[in-house]
Amino acid sequence: MWYALLTLIRKELQALFSNPQSRRLLIMPVILQLVLFPFAATLEVKNSTLAIYNQDGGAASIELVQRLAAAKAFPHIVDLHSEQDMQRVIDGQQALLAIRIPLDFSRKLASGEAPGLQAVIDGRRSNSAQIAFGYAQQIVSRYAQEGSAHPLPAQLVVQNLYNPNLEYQWFVLPSLVAIITTIGCLMVTALSLAREREEGTFDQLLVSPLTPAYIMAGKAIPGILVAMMQGTIIAAAAVFLYRVPFGGSVWLLYFSMLCYGLSLAGFGLFISALCTNQQQAFLGVFGFMSPAVILSGYMAPVENMPLLLRGVSAVDPLSHFIIVVKGIFLKGYDFPQAWPHLWPLLAIASVTLALAYLIFRNRSGQ
Repeated sequence: MWYALLTLIRKELQALFSNPQSRRLLIMPVILQLVLFPFAATLEVKNSTLAIYNQDGGAASIELVQRLAAAKAFPHIVDLHSEQDMQRVIDGQQALLAIRIPLDFSRKLASGEAPGLQAVIDGRRSNSAQIAFGYAQQIVSRYAQEGSAHPLPAQLVVQNLYNPNLEYQWFVLPSLVAIITTIGCLMVTALSLAREREEGTFDQLLVSPLTPAYIMAGKAIPGILVAMMQGTIIAAAAVFLYRVPFGGSVWLLYFSMLCYGLSLAGFGLFISALCTNQQQAFLGVFGFMSPAVILSGYMAPVENMPLLLRGVSAVDPLSHFIIVVKGIFLKGYDFPQAWPHLWPLLAIASVTLALAYLIFRNRSGQ
């Protein structure tokens, strides 16, 4: 029986890697996303345009403008001459942010009063504009603190743990390990049974000595192996190419990938058991992937979601694995720290694999 299982696993791997087109589909997305994500998928605001309407014209306001122009986030400064110009640059998306420095800015700053500035933000690009506003606000607050005749007695000193320089690649690449393995494992497992039905070899599989449980294992293991291979490529590139620190242990990373792969294989086989052809399976994977990424906390904090969606996020394996993989990379997780997020993956795997087995057994008539 074990020999037949190994034969089925070898057959699945040969079907994946013997065809040049299949090999490209497994490798090229990994390379493309490894090149694009660290540079394109970032919430940092760089090379933005800042519009300034300086009504004051005093030495203090000119120095403030110079400090804003020296910021890395605002290499392009547009000088405005009226409030109509402020409206025009925002309407035409020529600037994310426009700042108006009032007539009495220098006088208030010299006398110790709190000067007020007006900021006009492009709400159509609210996230980037709010981040840009935060940068500008830090510069203005620091300058007001230095130039005020009555400085504040204390200052808030910020220390960024686990990512001191706020390198966005340190956040993206560990998360990319989770996202890439999701795509690889789901595609391989979800298309496996559907491919057998489409090619007419499903009946031959049923009359083999393998039981439904062994058949499902033979379909799940190749997907897990592919996912771990892709995760290894991303993790190695993150450490050796992009210099992301790796504070945890390699064995824990692979054990976590194994737990995650089991949970994904359960979802993939569940989709495959319901579908009759590869097109349906592909649509099922796409229908799973989009909510899984959104609810994982990668794009927005889970805490911000309504209570119902937070409950759905709890059964999303990606939401647990992203925490583990970022913890292993940046926080140096050991097993006791990772286990609270690993046992939900095993629980999800047990439920989804059991459901997929029941559906497969009913549909196969065994």
